[in-house]
Amino acid sequence: MVPPPAAGAPAAAEAPAAAEPSGAGGRDEQGGRRRLISALWPPRVTRAQLVVALLLFGLGLGLAIQVSSTSDNSALRGARQEDLVRILDELDDRTQRLEDEKTRLEKQRSELESSSDQAEEARKQTQEKERQLGILAGTVAAEGPGITLSVGDPTGSVESDMLLDAIQELRAAGAEAIQVNGVRVVADSYFTGSGDDMRIDGTQVAAPYVFKVIGKPEDLEPALNIPGGVVQTLEKEQATATVERSAKIVVDALRPAKRPDYAQSSSQ
Repeated sequence: MVPPPAAGAPAAAEAPAAAEPSGAGGRDEQGGRRRLISALWPPRVTRAQLVVALLLFGLGLGLAIQVSSTSDNSALRGARQEDLVRILDELDDRTQRLEDEKTRLEKQRSELESSSDQAEEARKQTQEKERQLGILAGTVAAEGPGITLSVGDPTGSVESDMLLDAIQELRAAGAEAIQVNGVRVVADSYFTGSGDDMRIDGTQVAAPYVFKVIGKPEDLEPALNIPGGVVQTLEKEQATATVERSAKIVVDALRPAKRPDYAQSSSQ
C-alpha cells in the first residue's frame, strides 16, 4: 500500500515549474535591451534631422547675438547722464575731425589738379613758343598760305641786291618764312655775287630763283607789284618775275641751330 503524499509535497513539486517561466522572462528582457541599444547606437542621422539641427543652431546663435546687443543697449540706458554727455562729445569731436580731414584732402586735391592744369598749360605755351621761334630761326619746317615768286635771269643781269630788295619787301609785307632755291632765309641771311655766281649765306644758287614765302597772299603779292617795286625793277633788267598765290606753301629747308658762345639767359 502506497503511503499518501505529504501535505507539502505538491508545493515542492510545483517550484521547479515556476522557475522556468522566470528564466524565460529574463532572457526576453536582456534581448529587448540589446535591440534597444543596437537601434540607438550608432546613431543614424537623416537629412531632415541634420537640417533641423542646423536651423536650431542658427536660431540659438541669433538669440545669443540679440542678447549681447540688448545687453550693450541696456548698459547705455543704465549709464549716467554725465557719461552719456561725454560719449556724445567724443562722437562730435571725432565727426568734426573727420570733416576737417575731408576738407583738407579736398582742398589738396583741388590744388594738385589746378597745379597740374597750370603746368600742362605752361608746357603747351612753351612748346608753341618754341615752334614759333623755330620758324623764325629756320630750325623747323613750316607750312601755310602764301605766294611763290619765280625770277628768271636769261641775260645774267640780276644782282644780289635785287634779290635782297625782294626779301626786304616780303618781310615788310608780313612774310613769316622764306626759302629761296632750297636755302632758308632768316634774319641774318646775306646775298652776294651775281649771274652765275649768286650766293645766299655762302651757298651758290642759280636762276631761276624761286621764292617760297608763307604769309598773307593778299598782302604779299601787292607789295611786289607796286609801281617801281621789285617786279618792275627786275623787268627793267631784262629779267622775268611771276607771282602766284597758293593756299599751301611748304618751307622745309632748315638751318642748324646755333648755340651762342657768350650770351646767356638773364632770367633766374
